[in-house]
Amino acid sequence: MKNKKTVVVGMSGGVDSSAAAYLLKQQGYDVIGVTMQIWQQEDTCTIEHEGGCCGLSAVEDARRVANQIGIPYYVMNFREEFQENVIDYFVKEYRAGRTPNPCIACNRYVKWESLLQKSLAIGADYIATGHYAKIVQLENGRYTLIRSDAKGKDQTYALYNLTQNQLSHTLFPIGSYEKPQIRAIAEKAGLQVAHKPDSQEICFVPDNDYAGFIERETNEVEKPGNFVSTSGEILGTHKGIGHYTIGQRKGLGIAFGEPMFVVEICPETNEVVLGKNDEVFTDWLKANQVNHMAVDHFEVGQKVTARIRYNHGGAKAVISEVTEDSFSLTFEEPVRAVTPGQAVVLYDGDYVLGGGTICRKEKED
Repeated sequence: MKNKKTVVVGMSGGVDSSAAAYLLKQQGYDVIGVTMQIWQQEDTCTIEHEGGCCGLSAVEDARRVANQIGIPYYVMNFREEFQENVIDYFVKEYRAGRTPNPCIACNRYVKWESLLQKSLAIGADYIATGHYAKIVQLENGRYTLIRSDAKGKDQTYALYNLTQNQLSHTLFPIGSYEKPQIRAIAEKAGLQVAHKPDSQEICFVPDNDYAGFIERETNEVEKPGNFVSTSGEILGTHKGIGHYTIGQRKGLGIAFGEPMFVVEICPETNEVVLGKNDEVFTDWLKANQVNHMAVDHFEVGQKVTARIRYNHGGAKAVISEVTEDSFSLTFEEPVRAVTPGQAVVLYDGDYVLGGGTICRKEKED
């Protein structure tokens, strides 16, 4: 096919990005495979063969797939960008008593901003990934995301922070497929990763010990503090605020006569507030660091469906306040474990309107 566009595919070594590269090649694009080198110490990389997207095994698998498909393949160094925009952010947020979402930061600033700039610089027209999402340009001229046809795998939540420029140069080849279809496509194409298991953990914390990672990264051991009740009563001693997140019940290291949950984390006093299950619910939140997608602004009174975490199905809400870089939501029914630091993403049906970072879960007096 003459004059077909060039696309750089971010290849993680998994089946989704491998199938994305294969499908684009079948569609006639000039495809270039790239793995983003983001691990910090090659000799101590702990990602297993079935692990995340930043290990040495990912490079080996991606290179084999690229050879099978017949496309050029490169490894690009993004260590500095990953350290600054993902790891440093991750540590800072936990130390501030918030629960970050490093995948969202990685998508916006590494997988897109950095990779896109390098790709455009070498003459590519697009970048592509194996994310389960779809992109459309609306009648108002804006680009937005639409939920994937694979509802159980939809990744629009983690992509809500992409800019209009990034979306205009992005392709999502697998957004209209279900996961079993993608594995079948990869198997039919003879790709060795067709049945490779999905990665579940944060790629740079494969053991899921976030607090331990932060201590190793900063060479600082977290200071213990008090567990307190919502009325201020001291209940016991915690291991350091980085060990906890809103809504947590297990792993508190303290026994009560009834289930207790983390209700609030207070870095200024080094306290973790515990309460009963009903105290974890709220019908209001405020978000800042707003990114607009389908619309260029939000309106007070606008009805939306809001997702407050990656695996949250969504809850009906109304936008109750709007400023230049924040908005507030009032939910029709209380929602559980609204967590500062996490994203809240707003939908109109399957279309992403935009979103922001949760900064408050209780109204100011």
